[in-house]
Amino acid sequence: MSLRIVAVDLENPAISAAWLDLLDHYAHDPMGGGDGLTDYAKNHLAERLRALPTFHGALAWDGENAVGLINCFEGFSTFAAQPLLNIHDIVVRRERRGAGIGQALLDWAVTRARELGCCKLTLEVLSNNERALASYAQAGFAPYVLDPAAGHALLMQKLLNEEKP
Repeated sequence: MSLRIVAVDLENPAISAAWLDLLDHYAHDPMGGGDGLTDYAKNHLAERLRALPTFHGALAWDGENAVGLINCFEGFSTFAAQPLLNIHDIVVRRERRGAGIGQALLDWAVTRARELGCCKLTLEVLSNNERALASYAQAGFAPYVLDPAAGHALLMQKLLNEEKP
């Protein structure tokens, strides 16, 4: 395998298409919701992200084949008074998992976060996604805990629009 990790260029139609295909691959997986991307997302996501300066993403390439992606967004840690980088999506093609591609994408995120002057990386993961949990632990991630007596942080959401566009 000749793996390259390259920042996503959503201005390039071929790269944008490969990126969107991988994201849809993830959205079809049970860990990505199982339904695939909506038509709205397919038609508008790249243009909306191009206009968002806090987006940082990369594709993993094996030769001419895009085999993985990572999408990150810059945020801010109020406790540290420094920026942080949140990993929003990470996916490796199903048939390529277990070959170190996810670790290479996580390494890219660490490098990018350091370039941005971030104090930490954050991510969310489904509690039963044992494979991802093991991968993140291997890369040095741990549950967010301020005081062990208070427990670990939970990601919660409130949908503002019950209907998908």
